[in-house]
Amino acid sequence: MSKTAAVIEGDGVGPELVDAMVKVAEAVGTNVEFVKCEAGVQWWEKNGGATLIPDETWALLDEADACFKGPTTTPGGAGSPRSVAVSIRQKYNLYANVRPIKTFPNTNNPLGDVDFVCVREGTEGMYIGEEVKLTDDVYIAIRKITRPACKNIATYSFEEAKKRGYDTVVPIHKSNILKMTCGTFLEEVEKVAEGYPGIDVWEYHVDNIAQQLIKNPQLFNNKILLSTNLFMDVISEECSALIGSIGLIYSANIGDNFAMFEPAHGSAPKYAGLDKVNPVATILAGAWMLDYLGESDKFAQIFKATEDVISEGKHLTYDLGGKASLSEMTDAIISKL
Repeated sequence: MSKTAAVIEGDGVGPELVDAMVKVAEAVGTNVEFVKCEAGVQWWEKNGGATLIPDETWALLDEADACFKGPTTTPGGAGSPRSVAVSIRQKYNLYANVRPIKTFPNTNNPLGDVDFVCVREGTEGMYIGEEVKLTDDVYIAIRKITRPACKNIATYSFEEAKKRGYDTVVPIHKSNILKMTCGTFLEEVEKVAEGYPGIDVWEYHVDNIAQQLIKNPQLFNNKILLSTNLFMDVISEECSALIGSIGLIYSANIGDNFAMFEPAHGSAPKYAGLDKVNPVATILAGAWMLDYLGESDKFAQIFKATEDVISEGKHLTYDLGGKASLSEMTDAIISKL
């Protein structure tokens, strides 16, 4: 029986990137059925309401085996809806946001080759979006940290380290200042670590690791970097620079019963419709979804074809130093399948 993926086309460059992903998946012979649906600021600006996700899309997500999300725009300002990604993560308890950070061949790696994985708790922290106005001059944002969520993300991280043959999990925190919230996070990591005697724990303060990732990024090769929602959102973006372009960073949001896959970058509205941006993150996120849905052979083929195109250097987009369009780089990847 074939699997179904709900595919949110997104905003800005999202639709053209999603088309590229689907084209590659179909070229490799996937049996997954892609059902396209709407969500994001472009839909909201036409329809209004308290959410960026229409009821029809929620219905499709409920029935699907996985979700693919193209980049979406989140409006700012008090009273505007929460992001598409945060809404989906919270509804389906997609607690593990995962970004592999690995240098591709023949790319601009400013500080040398790196190979590690960033794991971010995806359901709570500052991203619950609870803010309080105390007076006209004083506002408070609430950081929610729970033991169950910390245990979930810690367990995921140690299991991922074990699966990949990594020897260390690196919990990133600020427990000297945030004594209760970060303290609880660390306590749960340490409890989970007791069940994995072969895996070391290296604790880092968030400000220190920001510096160490520039000073000596290879220190973290073959390790899992783990943190709470906002800290790892920032740190994983810094890590993206280590491989030369966020256009290469694919990511997954994984729970116990569902997963959502997406490129790590934003919707880049100024490039919408220009056939310009790098399709790699979107294509590889789609390949990872095929792996999740049982087509690991298709994932491997797409990954190798993409690496081959990057390695050859003939059909690269502007961010990788080339002159190819989005569609030209996509076609080059398809030609390698």
